[in-house]
Amino acid sequence: MTSTSGGRLVCVGTGMLLGGHLSPRARVEIERADAVYAAVSDGLVELWLRELNPAFHSLQPHYVEGRPRTQTYEAMVQTLLDGVHAGQRVCGAFYGHPGVFAWVPHEAVRRARSLGYSARLEPGISAEDCLYADLGIDPGRFGCQHYEASQFMLFRRRIDTGAYLILWQPGVAGDRSTARFSTGADYRRLLVEVLRRDYPSDHPLTLYRAATLALEQPRMIRLRLAELPEAVVTLADTLVIPPLTPLQPDLAIRARLDQLELLQQATDDPA
Repeated sequence: MTSTSGGRLVCVGTGMLLGGHLSPRARVEIERADAVYAAVSDGLVELWLRELNPAFHSLQPHYVEGRPRTQTYEAMVQTLLDGVHAGQRVCGAFYGHPGVFAWVPHEAVRRARSLGYSARLEPGISAEDCLYADLGIDPGRFGCQHYEASQFMLFRRRIDTGAYLILWQPGVAGDRSTARFSTGADYRRLLVEVLRRDYPSDHPLTLYRAATLALEQPRMIRLRLAELPEAVVTLADTLVIPPLTPLQPDLAIRARLDQLELLQQATDDPA
């Protein structure tokens, strides 16, 4: 099914740093849109977006303390789609990357496409990208595991302690209501209990938050696992857990690779 109304949707990422991370493609989408709807959680970013396009609307009023985030996100999706249904060129602007820990852009694009509208995501610089740069982590060196903190607590995962473990949104760890903006020390004690299945209590951690203004520095708080419950943890923080154990060689696979290399050499040099 293809829509003939002319409505279309592009959800872009504004990056983490005000004005510094916006790609040329994302900027064009914002400037040319009939309506821009943004969820960026920062008043300065909203003012900047309004300068790029006066047809700016904030999605932040949908957030209400005590309202389940599932309801908030559904209202945001419907707001984006209402503009598309009206035949508008709609741009949804989301901080960071619109496809990373962002249900609304994914769902809005999915529904718009199912109705025959043109819809896509335009990538942006995410908190993950900033984390790698600020903490000097190469995810290809040891490997990287990423989990949302509450999901990590609610489901049993097989953790590779030879790789980095990164937990997102530890500030609301254990919140099953999806209505809170933070949980407390008791919830983080339970998170520590889960982590203690694989890590000692003195294992080093980093609480990380990317800078959002040019004059800011990223927040990087070093602590031990046992200290996490009493730490100040905000909704924007990410928990970074470095490897505990060295990489374990798989001797059987290495031996088979040796055999394959010998066979390849014999094929390349039949004499």
